[in-house]
Amino acid sequence: MSGHAGADGHGGHAGAGEHAAAGQQAPAALGALAESEVFAHPMPLPRVLRPVSVTARADVYAMRMREAETELVKGVRTRVRTYDGSLPGPTLRAFRDREVIIRQYNDLPVRAAVHLHGGHVPSAHDGLPMDVIEPGAYREYRYPNTQRAASLWYHDHAHHLEAENVYRGLHGTYLLGDAEESALPLPRGRYDVPLVIRDARVEADGTLTYTRPDFCPHLLVNGKERPYFEVAARRYRFRLFNVSVNRHITLRLADGSAFQQIATDGGLLEAPVERTEITLAGAERAEIVVDFSRYRVGSSLVLENTATTSTERPEVLRFDIVRTAPDLSRVPRRLSELPPVPTSGTERAFVLDLVPRPQINGLQYDPERVDVETVVGSTEIWTIRNGDAPIPPPNFHVHHSFHTHLVQFRVLDRNGVPVGPGEAGLKDTVVIAPGDTVRIAMTWGDYTGQYVYHCHQLGHSSAGQMGRIDVRNA
Repeated sequence: MSGHAGADGHGGHAGAGEHAAAGQQAPAALGALAESEVFAHPMPLPRVLRPVSVTARADVYAMRMREAETELVKGVRTRVRTYDGSLPGPTLRAFRDREVIIRQYNDLPVRAAVHLHGGHVPSAHDGLPMDVIEPGAYREYRYPNTQRAASLWYHDHAHHLEAENVYRGLHGTYLLGDAEESALPLPRGRYDVPLVIRDARVEADGTLTYTRPDFCPHLLVNGKERPYFEVAARRYRFRLFNVSVNRHITLRLADGSAFQQIATDGGLLEAPVERTEITLAGAERAEIVVDFSRYRVGSSLVLENTATTSTERPEVLRFDIVRTAPDLSRVPRRLSELPPVPTSGTERAFVLDLVPRPQINGLQYDPERVDVETVVGSTEIWTIRNGDAPIPPPNFHVHHSFHTHLVQFRVLDRNGVPVGPGEAGLKDTVVIAPGDTVRIAMTWGDYTGQYVYHCHQLGHSSAGQMGRIDVRNA
């Protein structure tokens, strides 16, 4: 999709990356679905991982990264890389100030590193690109969970392999709760549902093709292509995850009805925002509440993606309203109190571009080079520009999705214009359209050591569009 914008003014299909930069046209989508194949799968819910042991202060888990076969597309078995044998990986549910310890075993034939995306964690447990787990080895990660409730996710981060490893299945959700969120009358339990959305290209023989993942025709939700989900005629909370390697999605209900956005990457907004569509770049998250009580039992409602090529179908997921159910939930007018938005601090500037190669400020990632040095407690204002020029049709624009490890930030403005309320919460990933400039503000927390910032179009970061930041004590 070229030139489309979501309600907050950012959007568009993920760029074709180096392919578009080289002036190539986007290929026609392969594997178009016949009508009978749409909504052929029931949508599964990711399994909630159970701890292997519990201490007074921590829950202890074990996971094995391994290859497995699954049915992404109806009637075809596909070999994927998984956490604990499933795609997506199992969901971890954590609670603020209670530590989670995970021992990750690598039974894959390739290196891996596990990053808790959006997590406020010590450097040694961040899953840095060079802190890899070799095949046959394991690593223990400790997550202190000292941050606000948020829909986080974990995924591979082994340098040069992260794009392919995530594409082949190494991703899962990490749902962090806290007392403030638990006290709200939002939908919970079976009515609090993660929707892990991504694209894929599955060949007729089941092969998951990675060679060119920018234009993938098979849209998966919780590991199944365009499934259906049976719901009750009541409110549901949906946690939206775009875990695509490169693709942007713009979601809307097919009848154009409104829903309420209640959270961004880093947790609850201050107040709900009424939306009719929402755009998510790769790695962005949002939480919405949909009220199915306005639909009669026996009816259906389709969730669509409008960020498609001309040959792609828009359907993402069909909701089938199959029963009534009592509903004591509601969306309060006030959800949370966010920390003040920083207005001043150390200023830095970054330019992301692909010419002559994926880079930030003209440099490719070097794990031995410190690109930025900051101190604990410092507030900074970063100006980030997408240096890639808009590409005329029929090519796709080259977007960049900027992500910082360790901190949640606030988006101050885009091209000098304040962002809309749907982007005004805590964020760890922000999309930047070609030629655009975004300013973000963050305060570096209480952990020291090495971290990274990078483009979360993972094809770009795998090719070197990443920098190192060292945090030290003042």
